[in-house]
Amino acid sequence: MITRDDVLAAQHRTAGHVRRTPLLQVGATSWVKAEFLQHTGSFKARGAFNRQLAAAERGELDPAVGVVAASGGNAGMAHAFAARSIGVPATVFVPEPTPAVKVDRLHAYGADVRLVGAEYAEAYAAAVDFADARGAVFCHAYDQPEIAAGAGVLAEEVLADLPDADTVVVAVGGGGLLAGVLAALDGRARVVAVEPVGAPTLHAALAAGEPVDVEVSGVAKDSLGARRIGAIAFAAAQATPDLVSLLVTDEEIVAARAELWSEARIASEHGAATAWAALTSGRFVPAPGERVVTVVCGANTDPATLAPAPAEP
Repeated sequence: MITRDDVLAAQHRTAGHVRRTPLLQVGATSWVKAEFLQHTGSFKARGAFNRQLAAAERGELDPAVGVVAASGGNAGMAHAFAARSIGVPATVFVPEPTPAVKVDRLHAYGADVRLVGAEYAEAYAAAVDFADARGAVFCHAYDQPEIAAGAGVLAEEVLADLPDADTVVVAVGGGGLLAGVLAALDGRARVVAVEPVGAPTLHAALAAGEPVDVEVSGVAKDSLGARRIGAIAFAAAQATPDLVSLLVTDEEIVAARAELWSEARIASEHGAATAWAALTSGRFVPAPGERVVTVVCGANTDPATLAPAPAEP
């Protein structure tokens, strides 16, 4: 597990490297933490910088070899961006079927992209082998203490801007964000964890009493498609008796994403809209006067899909 001290250390370490994103009021007692405005378009940059800078502090980061990660999505882009900013190489392993647009973005951030295998598990194994053979710093997508602690800094910002916040709502994939937020809040506000029904890693783990593999499907699988909750997040969830764990459907996620765009002009990816869907669907109903902050954690989406096509004349 990580603690609030780990999060505060991450906040100090990453200051000047990440954006302090705003808290936007969207209702009388409702706010959005605008993490979609973070570097590379998602909260992942926070953990990436914390992991890499901490490794450099310990003398583990060889400037000739740099870092290695396995992810064709937000985590890979964040680690590539952080490495470029720090001035070290980044090698990112992705499955061969990864869309060209994601590979192109990784190249744009300066990564050496290696296409390996048909599935993420094969790319992950290749990244671990590369780290062992070359001495690169391995950067997990979510299940490392420094990754989770970096993500938790956004919750520190939430309470700095809104000290009397009652509840923070977050989407869950592998659980790095959840673990960081739980550590940062440390009982100062309640946490609502929201997952798609097609990727219920936390929900399944809590039911089983341990992390278990789940089948992954649905509109948010590109960013919330971990097959198993991370060990750090599961430990944090088990240690939080008042944690609320909810599931939302694909239809509810799509509707929430459309509402974020139409009502607030927030361009959200489906994974980020998952948290908002808990409120718009009625799965989570705040008590009267309850001050709720929803983390909209990413904006890496196709803008053309945000609004319906105009009707033909």
